[in-house]
Amino acid sequence: MADPHIMLNQLAQGLRPMSQGVAWFESLNTEERSSTLVLLAHYCVQARATAEDAPESIRRSGLRATHTPAVLLVRGRIDQQLRKITALTPHDDRLKAFRLLIAVLAVADERRRERFCADGCGHAWHRLATPPQERPHERPQEPPQEPPHEPASER
Repeated sequence: MADPHIMLNQLAQGLRPMSQGVAWFESLNTEERSSTLVLLAHYCVQARATAEDAPESIRRSGLRATHTPAVLLVRGRIDQQLRKITALTPHDDRLKAFRLLIAVLAVADERRRERFCADGCGHAWHRLATPPQERPHERPQEPPQEPPHEPASER
């Protein structure tokens, strides 16, 4: 399993496509999905997500405002709503919760970077790189070719 800390931050920072994140999340067992959602909610709180982040987060997640996680996000204190979102049990709602929480983290972390980290910071998750297999214009370097051997008679 990929390191969830790195995977979640790369998804929130747009360093990995959401389709890859969804595939990764769906590959997890039920317990791992639950712990991933709890970890994501924790990251959202650490990034200082606010109720004002809800509309943009819902838009970025691609969810309709009527989907259960989206409805929960806009109702009350965000820290309480994040906990409720992590407790959703139907598979479809958990996947929607994953997409939404990634979007909440993205919105809150972008604001945090602009306000507190613009001149540099010590946050390791702000120095992640795009995984090599995701860099579209970068091809692996080929090993250097050895020059052909000269025949002994030409030396």
